[in-house]
Amino acid sequence: MAQSSKSKMEADISEAYIKFQREILGRGPQETRTYILKDMVIVRLKGVLTHEEKHLVKTDKGRRLVKEMRQILREHYSQETEEIISKITGCSVITSHSDISTKTGERVEIFILDRDLEKECR
Repeated sequence: MAQSSKSKMEADISEAYIKFQREILGRGPQETRTYILKDMVIVRLKGVLTHEEKHLVKTDKGRRLVKEMRQILREHYSQETEEIISKITGCSVITSHSDISTKTGERVEIFILDRDLEKECR
């Protein structure tokens, strides 16, 4: 697999992730970048907070509420997001992790794969 294949795979994951987020939340992130690094796929989503969430995160209680709601949604849809990654990469996802910053409105998703995909892309 050439470097261009790695870049294409990263772009395909970003595009699929944006589409999925729009289906779930009614809007997608402002910017999405995907990085394949060894046996990991890292998806960085900027501008993910909804208009309502931006108001909620101005208070401690609101920040906790937004983080909790987003974590519940993420857990509910984790199988679907892992399937997106598996379908595009051809790898099995062993585990995945996620966090959202209520300060910056950025979300990070990390998927641990069953093999070193970056090495295969060389």
